[in-house]
Amino acid sequence: MMSDGHDYEALTREFCQTWELSDTAAVVAWFTEDATYHNIPVDPLVGHEAIAGMVDMFTTGLTVVEYKILEMVSRGSTVMTERIDVFRKADGGLVELPVMGIFEWQGDKIANWREYFDLNQFMSQAADAIAG
Repeated sequence: MMSDGHDYEALTREFCQTWELSDTAAVVAWFTEDATYHNIPVDPLVGHEAIAGMVDMFTTGLTVVEYKILEMVSRGSTVMTERIDVFRKADGGLVELPVMGIFEWQGDKIANWREYFDLNQFMSQAADAIAG
């Protein structure tokens, strides 16, 4: 939906596709300098350096295949997605994680991003990949 000259749903789709590049810097570039990224099962992170650390941690031993958006709704500069985040392990196996994400945009940058998912579900599928 267009709001103040920005199509926040389109920006959200582009951001989700950026994960498929396996490029932490490209992902982090979408955030404001003081952005907050909060994976609800863990503590919130603020700023590019902290966000980059989380991106690297979540993708260690995994390659993002797709952030499959099932539903998207927006109001103003806030966009909510229901997704299945799909990762590939080195052995070719897949990790599929249901996620609800809320993006708060400032212009073409993400100011706040909250993700709701079951950390145990992720860990049980990805444990062998993360362990190396």
